[in-house]
Amino acid sequence: MLTKTNSPNVTRQAPAKLNLFLHINGRRADGYHLLQSVFVRIDWCDTLHFERTTDGCITRADLSNETGKPLPKVDLSVRAAIALQAKTGVTDGAHIKLEKRIPSEAGMGGGSSDAATTLLALNELWQTGLSLDQLVAIGMTLGADVPFFLYQVDAWVEGIGEKISPIDLSKLPIASRFVVVKPPSGVSTPSVFASPVLARNTKTATIEGFAAWTESNASQQYLEPFGCNDLQPVALSICPDIQTALEWFEAQGLIGRMTGSGSAVFAPIPDTYALTTAPSLPAGWFCRICSRITP
Repeated sequence: MLTKTNSPNVTRQAPAKLNLFLHINGRRADGYHLLQSVFVRIDWCDTLHFERTTDGCITRADLSNETGKPLPKVDLSVRAAIALQAKTGVTDGAHIKLEKRIPSEAGMGGGSSDAATTLLALNELWQTGLSLDQLVAIGMTLGADVPFFLYQVDAWVEGIGEKISPIDLSKLPIASRFVVVKPPSGVSTPSVFASPVLARNTKTATIEGFAAWTESNASQQYLEPFGCNDLQPVALSICPDIQTALEWFEAQGLIGRMTGSGSAVFAPIPDTYALTTAPSLPAGWFCRICSRITP
């Protein structure tokens, strides 16, 4: 059973994620894709404030929106709250105040993180007493990335996103800092997965193979990432700005890689890297140095 609180208000951070690699290994008969990836959380976060109400209504107010795009009235945080109500029969409501910072259509999981954060926060606030496994079952109905954010650990992810194995990256020579670039244009995840040219037969990898490769290439961790992102070639054809981002990294001697279905691109960086000496990006682009969130 998860932690309970008697406070009528809670505030939570909802972090973004990066896919260190993303392989598509097949496709199920129902159309869902089978994948393998390592997900890590980074300190590019939305902030959500939750207030318990007694009217049973779920409402949301946007305190800020740094994404440059309008937010949907019924976003994943609202949908998550409604789903939790339906599962538990709770008669309380909630007012959600959102500080939105994670860009949309970026492959950074911002909406899924907001949904997971809402489930965790309202499970406490409403004192519904659901277990983590029960919350994960709800999360799977909202999006494939939601379970990862519910577990709040770095993870090896398989299946359609529901098979999550915690992975201790502190024991591997994985960079702790990344520079993340997001062009104003985005990529629709369904359009990428629907592409007839998407590679869906990448050889199955293992956690042991990932660890061994990472350790043997420790001196090259800022240049040669493990595996690939199978979604990147398709996303490039949809969003040419991704190529501009990749070239921006290349000009600095870094190898950029798209996260998720894009359009954000990232690269691990050494402690000496500074944005003040990096080439200029076009106006309207997001660019941040982020740190991995460690357990």
